Amino acid sequence: MYVAHDWKDYELLDTGDGDKLERWGDIFLRRPDPQIIWPLKNETDTWRKVHGHYTRSSAGGGQWDMKKPIPERWSISYDKLKFHIKPTSFKHTGLFPEQAVNWRWMMDKIADAGRPIKVLNLFAYTGGATVAAAYAGADVVHVDAAKGMVQWAKENLQLSGLANRPVRYITDDVFKFVQREQRRGNKYDAIIMDPPSYGRGPGGEMWKLESSLYPFLESCMEIMSDKPLFMLINSYTTGISPTVLSNMLTMTMARKYSGNISSGEIGLPITSSGLTLPCGILGRWEA
Repeated sequence: MYVAHDWKDYELLDTGDGDKLERWGDIFLRRPDPQIIWPLKNETDTWRKVHGHYTRSSAGGGQWDMKKPIPERWSISYDKLKFHIKPTSFKHTGLFPEQAVNWRWMMDKIADAGRPIKVLNLFAYTGGATVAAAYAGADVVHVDAAKGMVQWAKENLQLSGLANRPVRYITDDVFKFVQREQRRGNKYDAIIMDPPSYGRGPGGEMWKLESSLYPFLESCMEIMSDKPLFMLINSYTTGISPTVLSNMLTMTMARKYSGNISSGEIGLPITSSGLTLPCGILGRWEA
């Protein structure tokens, strides 16, 4: 288990009855989480006096019940990195704090490389990994199909004081982009990906992680440099074991480049209980 334990501006205060109680800077939110199948032992005043509570609808989706006024968006820091936070209609806030374990790891890898590193961040969302890689000194290409998420990522880079760093933002389908990079002969020393469970390709092709991830990983191999630094795969797909990601990286990156592979769950510490909330999985290959 890789646990993001060094946050100051974010805290998972308590969990129970399918919900988590979080502190995002000075804002307290209550959100559902499917992993929380244990009871809430003590519904304190903090639970009852949150700024916002997201509840799911029996018809699908859900909505925020804002109990106190909050800014349209606010910012929090992780080390020297800064991020805009905003509750969205899909319960998310624009940041997955458990990913700090990956940010720390990649910052150390890039800083210790002793050479220029070119990073490709695929399915890059609001750019947490992009900000971390840029801060560590890498050239970064950030690719996401959602224009609004790409704009949010640009603003996170600016907020962190890194607007002058060599980062290219591409609003495009990641599959089409990787194919074009193959034709162009462009290469990357590190690739980060956070693929969805389901989706549709540029021609209406159905993406299903279980059947599509391995061929996509093979296509990404074609744009790795001769001396790659790392490959990182994140997944929030229910039912996929970390060993699956380890096996895929063994069959691709390790077979060609040797190196080391690690995999496991990622999680967040729960302040009230001392337990850990599992939040997804990762697979890492490193030189």
